[in-house]
Amino acid sequence: MSKLAEFKRLEAQLAAQLQQLDALKNDDELKKEIQFETKLRTLLAEYGMSLRHVVAILDPAPLTAPVTTGQRRTRQVKIYKNPQSGEVVETKGGNHKVLKAWKEEYGAEVVESWLQ
Repeated sequence: MSKLAEFKRLEAQLAAQLQQLDALKNDDELKKEIQFETKLRTLLAEYGMSLRHVVAILDPAPLTAPVTTGQRRTRQVKIYKNPQSGEVVETKGGNHKVLKAWKEEYGAEVVESWLQ
């Protein structure tokens, strides 16, 4: 693109943005928002408060998300009791040797019903 074409393109963009700016300057809603912000900042300064103080008063929940260490939630110990043999298996996962054998022999649904 030639320098002259780029100059004309940028000049047209600037003219369009200036038109938008003039339209916003005459917008009643914008004037109301500016007036509100001015009054709010004056009021905050009068009481020695900041926006953070106001947010903390209105919503006491923490502003930031809790910091996680990237660790998994600890698994709960599950206790299965075989009603036929009375044998008890305690495990935190499903990769237990005896539990796998039971599920193969009796079926997964039946073994899950043995959960204490």
